Amino acid sequence: MKRPQKDTEESVRKISRRAALLGGAQLAVAGALVLRMRQLQVAESDQFRLLAEENRINIRLLPPNRGLIQDRHGVVLAGNAQNYRVVLVREEAGDPRATLEKLAQLIPLSEEEIERAIRDIMRHRPFVPVTIADRLSWEEVTRVAANAPALPGVTPEVGLTRHYPFGPEFAHSVGYVGPVSESDLAALESPEPVLMIPRFQIGKIGVERELEAHLRGSAGHRRVEVNALGREMRELDRQEGDAGQNVQLTLDRDLQAFTLARLEAEKSAAVAVMEIPSGNVLTLVSAPSFDPNLFVRGISVPEFNKLRENEFRPMSNKVVQGAYPPGSTYKMVTALAAFEAGLASPDERVWCPGHMDVAGRRFHCWRRGGHGRMNLVAALSESCDVYFYELAQRVGIDRMYAMAERLGMGIRFDLPISAVSAGLNPSRDWKRARRGAEWLVGDTVNASIGQGFVLSTPLQLAVMTARLAANREIVPRLVHSIDGVEVPVPEAPPLNLPGNTLNLIRRGMWECSNHQRGTAYSSRIVEADMRMAGKTGTSQVFSITAAERAAGVRRQDQLPWNRRNHALFVCYAPETNPRYAVSVVVEHGGGGSSAAAPIGRDVILAAQAGGLPPLEAYPQPQRNRIEAMLEEIAEKIGPKTGPSRERSRA
Repeated sequence: MKRPQKDTEESVRKISRRAALLGGAQLAVAGALVLRMRQLQVAESDQFRLLAEENRINIRLLPPNRGLIQDRHGVVLAGNAQNYRVVLVREEAGDPRATLEKLAQLIPLSEEEIERAIRDIMRHRPFVPVTIADRLSWEEVTRVAANAPALPGVTPEVGLTRHYPFGPEFAHSVGYVGPVSESDLAALESPEPVLMIPRFQIGKIGVERELEAHLRGSAGHRRVEVNALGREMRELDRQEGDAGQNVQLTLDRDLQAFTLARLEAEKSAAVAVMEIPSGNVLTLVSAPSFDPNLFVRGISVPEFNKLRENEFRPMSNKVVQGAYPPGSTYKMVTALAAFEAGLASPDERVWCPGHMDVAGRRFHCWRRGGHGRMNLVAALSESCDVYFYELAQRVGIDRMYAMAERLGMGIRFDLPISAVSAGLNPSRDWKRARRGAEWLVGDTVNASIGQGFVLSTPLQLAVMTARLAANREIVPRLVHSIDGVEVPVPEAPPLNLPGNTLNLIRRGMWECSNHQRGTAYSSRIVEADMRMAGKTGTSQVFSITAAERAAGVRRQDQLPWNRRNHALFVCYAPETNPRYAVSVVVEHGGGGSSAAAPIGRDVILAAQAGGLPPLEAYPQPQRNRIEAMLEEIAEKIGPKTGPSRERSRA
């Protein structure tokens, strides 16, 4: 049946209208696309070109060369050594384990190291180079290079790593570096990007840590072209960073080496040496020590546990961190406090029967039979305890506290070394706050001979000795210059200690070392222009009970090592116009006169001589033994590194 004309015309009109609407919509979409394409290609072309370039070109940071640490003569104590290493790229190696097993036939690579390397490899993206072994010798690197075709993905490289040429000698003062840890990053508010570089190392202890901002330097960068997967294709350009600043310390490598070698016979000891006019610290030795290079390349768990569990604490910096009862080396504080207050006179003598009863308690002198009548000079020379018990009751703890503070006790000196201790200069307020008790007269009597609550570090004892020798407020100084710019030496203000009393103190210290009845006479120096003034000290670690005293106190060498007394000695030299101050602490050494004084004499002689102590400075009967000891030390420390100088006889 034929469709009516009217219906046909209506259908045509509908189709034409729809076609027009559809065509219009298509035209609108096409127009919008054209406009958007024009905007992207013309108006925003620069922005998208930059985005594309950033996807194609990456900027990689380059670690800077770390600044050097030198001694006072420019001898490098911490440097950067050339380091040969081998890296592996997983995607090029195929089977990493098989490649590593082949590599182990060419260089030392244990099964444990292989497993650790595989863990590191799997933690990174396939195209990231992972260090497998470092600190390789040239021969080992050449073997790897010669066998490169059989080691897919393995590449030998060369770089710089921190190196401490003198090993244990400066481990505690200079410190060491190690990889940046999560705790290191957490401690910083806004870590620098350079800290994110894999295996980047920063200072962990000592000067390396405290002067990190100076030593680190600033990172460089290189621009590399990468593909869509982020794999590096080629290097476009490179800009090296700025090396860290060189730091020159006041330490003397030759004196440091001699002192550490001299302490090898002791189980645990510490020595500080200061230059009196300037406050320059020449030696900070804590023995036993450890090799900081172990930490740079990654110390093993067994090696670390061996250090940590050693009862002689090789990782502890005893010279600034160890706080010990100063024993009789504190007696100068008690005497100065009493004489300055006018509570004692030079001519006064105190009777010493070997003990003194105070507040119902008996305080003993080290000499059980007593010293008889003692004045200040004799009491210092022979180290009579009873004399100072008497002064302490007159002067009281408040004046003793103030005098100790003037001489450097209880002060944390601002040195760029980790864990510097303030020791303890006790007072009434301290005991009330910390112990919840009032100060007693017995506490004062104990403190008068450096026992009880009093604690000091070897560094503080050296400062005290320097201040006694100079009558000035000398402050220890460790940094000589940074990047060639010398750190100013502040002028030490006068202490204004009473001159007459100070002369008596110095006379007592001189007789301690040079009078036949002095406790350090056996460690005297016979060379006239090198003689020292000193003071021995012995501090109890455990109290002696009445029952033990009644049964007869055993000799120190009959006690277990950790129950023996600490041995101490402080000294300055030469007697006129003093230049050096030394403090010695021998942990559980027994007696200051027998254990610490001989070390102090040897060290202060080495400081004055600028090298090995001269044999003629020792008493004639001791020279054969001393000569053998010095020859042994010379063999250990090797040739002199600093400039030679003639000993002054002025």
